Amino acid sequence: MKSFVTPLVAVVMMAGAALAQDTPAPEGAAVYFVNLEDGATVSSPVTIIFGLEGMGVAPAGTEKENTGHHHLLLNRPPLGEGEEGELEYGLPADDNHIHFGGGQTQVTLDLPAGQHTMQLVMGDLNHVPHIDPVTSEVITITVE
Repeated sequence: MKSFVTPLVAVVMMAGAALAQDTPAPEGAAVYFVNLEDGATVSSPVTIIFGLEGMGVAPAGTEKENTGHHHLLLNRPPLGEGEEGELEYGLPADDNHIHFGGGQTQVTLDLPAGQHTMQLVMGDLNHVPHIDPVTSEVITITVE
């Protein structure tokens, strides 16, 4: 029986993720960096504060209209130019895709010296970007 349960759980999870791609973004929603600008020079550790307008923040797994949670894309191409399927099945979780599924609105990161690109992306309850993705501009900062 155990061998049947595991595939069933996988199918249910995949079905949920496939359905999640239909989560609409509220009109006029915007996500942005509160304390960093493109071209900023900073020292490590770097505190990054996330700003959001036109929608609310809810932890991952929370099904509530007009909400989502933050993701930070670090040192990778802009959303839609990176991982295959991220717009349909969800953002991966790794060093370049940092999830804030607890509803966090800031983070402090130890970043090595050099240039780093960053983009904020809102995800729905399943970490999938909304229809009409809510994304910030990509910024580049330099850590001294």
